[in-house]
Amino acid sequence: MEIKNEVLYRVYFLLGLFVVPAALTLVYRTFQIGVIQQDKWKGMIREAKHIQEREIEAERGSIMANDGSLLATSVPIFDLFFDPQAPSDEDFNEHVDSLAYCLATYVDNSYTVGAMRDHLIKLRTDSTYNKSRNVPIKRKVLYAEKQRIEEFPLFNLGQFRGGLIARKRSERRRPFGLLARRTIGYIREEAKPIGLEGKFDQVLGGEPGKELTMFLVDPKHDLWKPQNNLTAIEPRNGDDVVTTIDINIQDIAEDALLRAMERHDAEWGTVVVMEVNTGAIKAIANIGRESDGWYESYNYAIGNATEPGSTFKLASMMAMLEDGYISLEDSVDIEHGKTTFYDEELEDSSPLSATMDTISVRQAFEMSSNVGMAKLVNEHYGNKGLESAAHFIDRLREFNLNLPTGIELDGEASPFIKDPNDKDSQWSGTTLPWMAIGYELQITPLQMLTLYNAVANNGREMKPYLVSSIQRYGETVRTFPPTVIKRRIASKETIRQVKSLLEGVVERGTAYKLKSDQYNFAGKTGTAQINYRRGIRGNLVGGYQASFAGYFPAENPVYSCIVVINKPRQGGYYGGDVAGPVFREIADQCFDALMELHPAINVGKKPPMAGWRLPNGSIGLKSDFFTIMKDLRIPFSGNPGTEMAVLQVAADTLSVQPRSVQANLMPNVVGMGLRDALYLCENSGITVKVNGFGKVIRQSLLPGTRANGQTVWLQLE
Repeated sequence: MEIKNEVLYRVYFLLGLFVVPAALTLVYRTFQIGVIQQDKWKGMIREAKHIQEREIEAERGSIMANDGSLLATSVPIFDLFFDPQAPSDEDFNEHVDSLAYCLATYVDNSYTVGAMRDHLIKLRTDSTYNKSRNVPIKRKVLYAEKQRIEEFPLFNLGQFRGGLIARKRSERRRPFGLLARRTIGYIREEAKPIGLEGKFDQVLGGEPGKELTMFLVDPKHDLWKPQNNLTAIEPRNGDDVVTTIDINIQDIAEDALLRAMERHDAEWGTVVVMEVNTGAIKAIANIGRESDGWYESYNYAIGNATEPGSTFKLASMMAMLEDGYISLEDSVDIEHGKTTFYDEELEDSSPLSATMDTISVRQAFEMSSNVGMAKLVNEHYGNKGLESAAHFIDRLREFNLNLPTGIELDGEASPFIKDPNDKDSQWSGTTLPWMAIGYELQITPLQMLTLYNAVANNGREMKPYLVSSIQRYGETVRTFPPTVIKRRIASKETIRQVKSLLEGVVERGTAYKLKSDQYNFAGKTGTAQINYRRGIRGNLVGGYQASFAGYFPAENPVYSCIVVINKPRQGGYYGGDVAGPVFREIADQCFDALMELHPAINVGKKPPMAGWRLPNGSIGLKSDFFTIMKDLRIPFSGNPGTEMAVLQVAADTLSVQPRSVQANLMPNVVGMGLRDALYLCENSGITVKVNGFGKVIRQSLLPGTRANGQTVWLQLE
């Protein structure tokens, strides 16, 4: 018991010696700070400083083209300030002269070195001169220049000893200028996010960090100065978005569209180029006219649903072929290009129609006869009640024309297709024939292109997409593979027939002027009236929309493309005259620039070489001939016992014949190359002089002359 009590006494002693005084000290300091020194601490907060944890902006990720080229990237920009009260007197006095020299020489040459020195001293010592704790040094400084300024005397002591304060922010840069501007988009304060920047904002934005900062209050600026604190959390930079955009095709599409817009003085235009097998968007260009020029200020390809006009006739033809109502060789009476539906007149745009009455279904499509297509659809779907008309609409839905594409951009307009069973759709007796030729419905250019792309892809419909992967520090963290919307939108036979129709449009129809002799392409022209009103004296037309949709090459499609140009004011308004040339220009330049559009020349069995192209009569070392012919896989026969040989053509092969050389005699070197001629002559003890280049055509010593160390002149050609 005595030992136990002794231990307890010692514990109590230590408790009284250390713990009780510490507790009393804490109580006293709390009372001192909270009550006795209350005014002092409040004054310090009012006069200068308080500390707060604030966010550190993360570096925004880049948007890249499919080859890694930067479409949009963030560049760090720094605003530099100087806190003249931060350095100690010793550090300031030691470095002020050299700092003044560096600032006056490399940063602000409006000061002399002496004036800059006086300025720095006054900032530190004269309270009436400038009371600022963060004097601006330079704004919008790039990272490399910031590093250079940080090496200046005094500043190189660090932020807290040297007084240099760097406020970082980011500026978004586009290395390719306005290329794909609307598709890339932007993020701005008090504005709706646009394009890929908006859609992938969370991916690109990363996660901000945190740091402890001191708030500096002065008459001119408010600045949060970072504090040296181990609790700082570094930001996680944003990931990079890799798009399917091909820089070359995008540039081709934008240039071709801009030239057409200027040539036709149109209101707006759009071009989309899609990879047939995958649905990857390779180019998407949008140009609109504004008061001071042409700009890509709206994405017409996805946001503007309009009446497409004759490009929609592809869907009408596919519906009738799928139902087995027609064959391409059936006849239709186009009534010399004019007919009526419930007192509404419908007229063909082509003057050629006025000379025709009965033509084939194929001709009606290729020459884009409104009368022919409207009569066919109305005959098979319109004369059997609303149930039959609803079946036509069901066919359009099977082609997914009633659905948006779901592309990774906000603002895609939904298609509008009337429903005969919907009382609010304003269905009438003229709806079906007008719908057959692309009126009384609305669809975006991208949605229309998706249908044409499916036809080019043998009926497999692909989802259009713009983003192929997400990368983090160069490593792929997520991929977006091609998506099949529907494995077959129509039967193989229907697809085969409409493909032949689209090729016929270029061969013989409304696009025959666009035909190329270098490659084949397929497509359909479209010309739609816009802002029209039906009146007693006919329709009042507010303008036209020209379009062309198709794919190339026709035999093995690689790319599909749609061109839409709205309200051309000069140089024509038909699709074949306005939009078609843009399609042709894009296809031409793609065909010239892209290897994937050309078949490989080494596919298949190697053709035999023509005899006139073989090296007939060539003379040289037999071993060299054998090596060359085996490497080039040229068939040959013969194996003479002589060192030298001569080649002779036998049909499409070569025969190796002997060439004898006698010792101590001048050899016949005519027809040989210089190397072989030198070899034979010098082995015979004859000195060689040469004139010209090529093969030997003459020699000064006759063949068979005894060799006695003479000199022979060889003429080469």
